[in-house]
Amino acid sequence: MSTSAKMKARIKAAEVMTQNFITLDGMQTVREALDAMRTNNTQVIIVNKRDQHDAYGILMLSDIAKQVMAKDRSLDRVNIYEVMSKPVVSVPPEMDVRYCARLFDKFGLSCAPVIEAEEILGLVGYQELLLKAFENFE
Repeated sequence: MSTSAKMKARIKAAEVMTQNFITLDGMQTVREALDAMRTNNTQVIIVNKRDQHDAYGILMLSDIAKQVMAKDRSLDRVNIYEVMSKPVVSVPPEMDVRYCARLFDKFGLSCAPVIEAEEILGLVGYQELLLKAFENFE
């Protein structure tokens, strides 16, 4: 198969997503979030819904750096909900990774949870899109 034919192969978000994320409650402190990130070796936290009618949130290390560290705020006095992004932009597991990349570019995202039937299946970011997707083209 030629390289151009391989590049046309459809790769789904579910095929490249990672399980390297954690979920926390928005009322937890940023210090607790950082401790959980360090323990689990991740840079992303998915913030749980408060109830069935709520939306998921997302907290990344960059959010903490920009909204807590840069503003000299206390890690113990800032709750996750104060610095997270909500609602989270998600992708369906069947989405082609090329469309994921376009979505990320259009909305300035670096990652998004893969959600189906209100359940988080995984997380997809540029690392997964590029490194894992292109393994299939060798």
